[in-house]
Amino acid sequence: MAVIGFEEKLWAAADKLRNNMDSGEYKHVVLGLIFLKYVSDSFQEKWQELMDFDPDFAEDRDAYTAEGIFWVPATARWSFIAEQAKTSEIGKVIDNALDVIEKENSSLKGVLPKSYARPELDKRILGEIVDLFTNMNVGGTEAKEKDVLGRVYEYFLGKFAANEGKGGGEFYTPKSVVKLMVEMLQPYKGYVYDPACGSGGMFVQSLKFVEEHSGNKFDISVYGQESNPTTWKLAKMNLAIRGIENNLGVKNADTFHDDLHKTLKADFVLANPPFNDSDWGQSSLLEDPRWKFGTPPASNANYAWLEHMIDKLGQNGKAAIVLANGSLSSNTSNEGEIRKSIIEADLVEAIVALPDKLFYTTGIPVCVWILNRNKKSKGKTLFIDARKHGEMVSRRLRELTENDIRNIADMFTNWQDLQDYKNVQGFCIEATLEDIQKYDYILTPGRYVGIEEEEEEEELFEEKMNRLTTTLAQQFEKSRSLEQEVRKQLEGIGYEL
Repeated sequence: MAVIGFEEKLWAAADKLRNNMDSGEYKHVVLGLIFLKYVSDSFQEKWQELMDFDPDFAEDRDAYTAEGIFWVPATARWSFIAEQAKTSEIGKVIDNALDVIEKENSSLKGVLPKSYARPELDKRILGEIVDLFTNMNVGGTEAKEKDVLGRVYEYFLGKFAANEGKGGGEFYTPKSVVKLMVEMLQPYKGYVYDPACGSGGMFVQSLKFVEEHSGNKFDISVYGQESNPTTWKLAKMNLAIRGIENNLGVKNADTFHDDLHKTLKADFVLANPPFNDSDWGQSSLLEDPRWKFGTPPASNANYAWLEHMIDKLGQNGKAAIVLANGSLSSNTSNEGEIRKSIIEADLVEAIVALPDKLFYTTGIPVCVWILNRNKKSKGKTLFIDARKHGEMVSRRLRELTENDIRNIADMFTNWQDLQDYKNVQGFCIEATLEDIQKYDYILTPGRYVGIEEEEEEEELFEEKMNRLTTTLAQQFEKSRSLEQEVRKQLEGIGYEL
């Protein structure tokens, strides 16, 4: 089987084995097995290297841990598991393998899904999935196979998110959106932080960026946090399978109420926090020192996320944050004042409006805030309207193409570096603080780039009611004036109503 398209072919084969299993359940069955095969293959490659050099070192665990390779006991190695694939005990064999790996590797404590022996899991199907991964034939060296396993894990995460749709998928930010954010931020070196890290996609893409630009992956330190316990485990496995050292805390935790990285000052923040979260526990955080620009409203966490991430930025720190479009224009419950304070502090470097249907969990259009504590263009902000970018890849889902990402990122980089930049009518424009003040600190790109602003799908209820009632009052007034004019004209020709 060729490497090109391998993920798609493997998914098609694995999906046939799902039978009537729920997608959320099947996700953990398959991803757990991919992880198990990865750690076993990594161990096996090193084991063979040591056997060829000196067999006495082959079972020396220090030789493995020194290179960041997980220690895999004999009963957890894939060869042992594959031998049991056709037996009724395969579930217990896998659970035992995952259990001993956790016990032998402290960084994986409480992370791996040990539920393969449960009666409702069809052991015949489980054995077939084990056979499927056993027979992976990707050609080339072991290193290439490990890379493919990482790609398979990432690909399967995306497919599960797409299948779960609005009923799930919160753990996954679409790869094209993540890549755009990383290309704009360019995290070559330093601390990278994501306070709502989901399955860890921001970190994986950051590492890819460094490698593609001939950087050193050891120059990046990853810090993250995730409140959902299942998603936290997915993130830990995702990063482990890519060989990314990380600090996601020893447990899942709520960023607002249990900040696991209180003293961290990050060089880069990359985040896609929950949109418009209305139940984030504001009442117990009213005096929190993070709210330097004002107390965020209880009804919406958008500005709580913004202020938290600003607080985490180092003196030269940059952030790329995905938020709902309402964050650009809302004046409800102090949000307008907070936005004004952030703008006047000269932290907003760029705003990118993105098209709708990019996310599995919602079809609304979103935006990316680029924040920078040390902007080159002081007092200026770049607005990019990319709502017409992207292409539909299914009836309900759109993706940004490689050209879209390059177009947006290059435009931002050229502007940021003060070279080869020109405003493009309808796409991008450089605005001053005075320009933004004229629009009452509203940051919707369409207002600046020269295209008539479309009605926001994210318009808040109170704002919409105010707009509609004002319009209705004006229409009533116009109706009364027309009625009076009609009466006057009728009276002039001898008729009376």
